[in-house]
Amino acid sequence: MVISSIDLKDGKVVQLRQGKDPVLERDDPEALIAEFDRYGEVAVIDLDAALRNTKPDGSTANTAVLKKLLRSGNVRVGGGIRDAKKAKELISLGAEKVIIGSAAFTLADGSPGINTAFLEAMVQAIGKERIIVSVDSREGKIAVKGWTESAGIELVDGAKAVEQYCSELLFTCVEREGTMTGIDMDLVNALRSAVSCRLVVAGGVSSVQEIAALEEAGCDVQLGMALYTGKVSLRDSFIECLDWDKCELIPVVAQSEAGEVLMVGYANRDAFARTFETGKLTFWSRSRNELWTKGLTSGNTLDVIRLRVDCDRDTVLAIVNPAGPACHTGAWTCFKTGSDRAYSLEFLSSIIGERFANPKPGSYTATLTPERVREKILEEAEELTEAETHADAVWECADLLYFISVLMHQEGVSWKQVFDELDRRHKK
Repeated sequence: MVISSIDLKDGKVVQLRQGKDPVLERDDPEALIAEFDRYGEVAVIDLDAALRNTKPDGSTANTAVLKKLLRSGNVRVGGGIRDAKKAKELISLGAEKVIIGSAAFTLADGSPGINTAFLEAMVQAIGKERIIVSVDSREGKIAVKGWTESAGIELVDGAKAVEQYCSELLFTCVEREGTMTGIDMDLVNALRSAVSCRLVVAGGVSSVQEIAALEEAGCDVQLGMALYTGKVSLRDSFIECLDWDKCELIPVVAQSEAGEVLMVGYANRDAFARTFETGKLTFWSRSRNELWTKGLTSGNTLDVIRLRVDCDRDTVLAIVNPAGPACHTGAWTCFKTGSDRAYSLEFLSSIIGERFANPKPGSYTATLTPERVREKILEEAEELTEAETHADAVWECADLLYFISVLMHQEGVSWKQVFDELDRRHKK
């Protein structure tokens, strides 16, 4: 599959040719990641950190932007990660994986070599499954320090040496980076034959056909220049990377953001294209033999948030926002008979938001002022601490969560933000 790349320099999104010559610049990183997240993983690279353009406190001109992006999708982050403390901090801030490069191929005294002490410390700190090692190559040898120097290590030898410390390798052919002149398939095949872990390829990709060929070879692709210049589209790349050899229709599991499975349908190439075009989940109707956008007649559409492909490339998970019941029977999901959606904190928040936006006669929620809510939170918290039975504790917890949710709405705080903060503390 395709991983979209967001390279940051001086607080802007940039694309460089061969890591040095600027080609384009944008100032909409949050809009970009919102778009890229629909199709898959996103790589965010702090080029200033990689080039040591840092402030005394270790931050860069990109730090504030980078922190915002880390919780905005399935993000892997790289650039200037030279110690386990920094890696752990980035994981706690929301990165799913970290990309390390020069530090893996530079010894403590600055000389070239496989830095096993550093790699072992990284594994100990965040786990092998969260580590990606970048094996960037210039003229067949590992390139380090922002691609300005050679480590003198043969590409394949370096990759084999670091594989035990990571879950993935990211291979960039420096000579072709940003040139869109095509992938060096000989190097890719040599690398693919030498290692068994996931291999992501970047540098020179110029067409959907190349992406499909890399997928056939067992490699994923990280896209930069070809994506930003419009030479390759994420829509076409997503569709072509699915395993159409197994069947003409791909199962699509529709799931809410809260994790509730709503329905399963089947899609062909045209259905996926229509989904991306409209933002509404579209299937191929096997009974009517035609494209079918869910809810087009009833109004109960499934608005697509993001699509994810399974490891075998033959099933798609669609994370959606349902406009109403998903089942034709009127049930909220096709796997239950009841019409009620599963209750969750997010559902509670949506009800509270609706009460404030469209107050109903007699609505208690709509009458709550920020001052009154704060009073009720103090009152309910005290009652919870004084609860004498299990049933009383449950009752008071429900009261407290309700009033907390009202205050959160008034303050513009979401449950996702709260859970993100708890996740950060857990990983710190």
